[in-house]
Formats: sequence, structure tokens, C-alpha cells
Amino acid sequence: MVTYKDAGVDILYEDKIIRALVSQIKFKRSDLKPAELGLHYAGAVEFLDYYLVLSTDGVGSKMIVAEMANKFDTVGIDMIAMNVNDAICIGAEPIALVDYLAVGHITEEIAEQIGKGLNEGAKEANINIVGGETATLPDMIKGIDLAGTVLAIVKKDEIITGKDVKPGDVIVGLRSSGIHSNGLSLARKVFFEIAKLDVFDKLSYGKTVAEELLTPTRIYVKPILEMVRDKDINIKGLAHITGGSFRKLKRLNNNVTYYIDNLPEPLPIFKEIQRLGNVSDEEMFRTFNMGIGFCVIVDEEDANKVIKISDKYNIPAQIIGRVVDSLEINGNKIVGKSVVKYKDKYIILG
Repeated sequence: MVTYKDAGVDILYEDKIIRALVSQIKFKRSDLKPAELGLHYAGAVEFLDYYLVLSTDGVGSKMIVAEMANKFDTVGIDMIAMNVNDAICIGAEPIALVDYLAVGHITEEIAEQIGKGLNEGAKEANINIVGGETATLPDMIKGIDLAGTVLAIVKKDEIITGKDVKPGDVIVGLRSSGIHSNGLSLARKVFFEIAKLDVFDKLSYGKTVAEELLTPTRIYVKPILEMVRDKDINIKGLAHITGGSFRKLKRLNNNVTYYIDNLPEPLPIFKEIQRLGNVSDEEMFRTFNMGIGFCVIVDEEDANKVIKISDKYNIPAQIIGRVVDSLEINGNKIVGKSVVKYKDKYIILG
């Protein structure tokens, strides 16, 4: 069975790298203090009555698929989505973004395509692109890498950290548009190395590999901000489900257990990856979003209000699980984990 690690990405090792990096960053200004968020989705610094929120991310190896298909008009949407979807996880409104484009070589036509996606993403997220940097680095970059940093704002007394998440809360899952921008290393290994497919070959359900892998990441800014601003909804926690899947819920309150037991049917792309690559259920749920791109944790009485707002933006949503103190699985007490029940088996995401 092929794994994400076989494709060159070790999520647990990446966690160690992040901790090693962060452990050495100790300096803090005394006048503009950072918010104490831990390893959350975004960082924040005090500014008068607000927090200025910053998040940075890129398209990743999805760009390799774009190069294979010579289609670059959606990757800008992906980059913006990965950034703004992280920023809204603390209730912040994204307002501006700067991009970083590193290339070995690029044509004007490709640049125009990337710009088209950036414009579409900015429009969907309702942000200004205020600047950026293009670096031509032929000795370092053989392809194209696109990343960016978003600036968002939230009032200090309105920040959502996840500290209020408690047993009894429910987890509402908002559907993803597909693979988004995570797990592409494993997907590419399955499609192009194991199954020996071409990027323009059709999958079993009719879409080509390129069409499926280049479907842009869904941007959740508008529905989530509407939920956050609705005074009748008590938002406890917000989570962008990306690489590592539901492990990301632990970035909120990690003293509780997140039990996912009511997932919708996984999207066709995930079934195809699993079938062609003989990938285990456990590995699928440790790597991909499996059809859920964002989670909203609320009191059970508020769940239908959240679902109604999501439906308004044509994003299917449903209660996919709940928060519990702990779970008893095969005689073992599970605490502080995300647990998925799938096909009558328990997948513990550490």
C-alpha cells in the first residue's frame, strides 16, 4: 500500500520541523504584543482595539500538475484560498494580500493566466492584492512556485481561538470542492507513477486527471464571516481542513476529543486515488480532506443556522460529528485526539 510518506511527505516529521523552528523564535515586541494562539491557523499582533492577523501559504505541488497541463488560470485561486481560509479560522476578516512568484522561467501568457486566477480569488475572498514579488531564480527553481501572505483584522473581543470548545458541541462540516491544495504529492504518485496515467486521461467517472486535480480550492470567507457576525450563533471553533485532515481540529482545544462519525460519502476523486493506489483508509484520512473542507463547531442548537447559511452560498453542510471528553476504543481510552469512524472502523488521528 502506498503512503503519503512514500510520496515524499512525512506529516509527523513536518510537525517536528515546525516545533524545532518555532522553539528558536523567542523575541517579542513589548509594545505590539502577539496574541497567544499557539500553533493555530494564523498569527496575530495587537493594534489598538484590533488584532492584525497574518497567514502565509502557497499552491504547493499542485503547480506541477498545472505545468503538466499547461493550465495556470486557477492556481491563483488556490493560493488565495489557502491563505484566507486559514485567516478566518480565528474569526478575522481578510482584507489584503501580497503574493510571491518564484520561477526558473515564465512566459507572459503563463503570467496572465496566473493573474486571472489571482483576480478571481481576490474577488471571491473580497480582498485587495496590494503588492508582491516576482523572483527569477533559475539556479534554484526549475518550475514555478506561487505563495502569498494575507492580512486580516478582528476585534480583540471577537477573536475565536477554540478555547470555548467543550464536550457536547457539534461539528458541522462544509463540503470541499475536491482535493483542494493538499495531498497532491500522493495523488501525483498514484496517478502518474503507479497508474501510469497522463494528465489528460479520463478517470472512471469521466473527468480528466487535470480537470479533477486543478479544480480550485473552495473559498469559505463569505459564509464563515456571515456566521461569525450572526449574533444568534455562538461559534466555538473554526477549522480549515487541509493536509493532515481532521488532525487540524486539535489546533483548537486539544484537551477534548473530536469524534467524526457522520461523514458524507467521500468525493469521487478520493475513491479513485484509493482504488488506483491501493491506499488504506487510515492513510486517506491522514492525508486528504475526504470531502470536508471546513469545520464549524457550535452548540447543537446552532447547527441548523450554520447549515442554512452554508446552503445560501451553495455549499452543502451537515453535522459530521461531536466533541466528547474521551472515547473508549478496544479497551483503550482516547483523549485529545481526532477520531473518524468510517466503514465500522475507528481511525485515530494523532
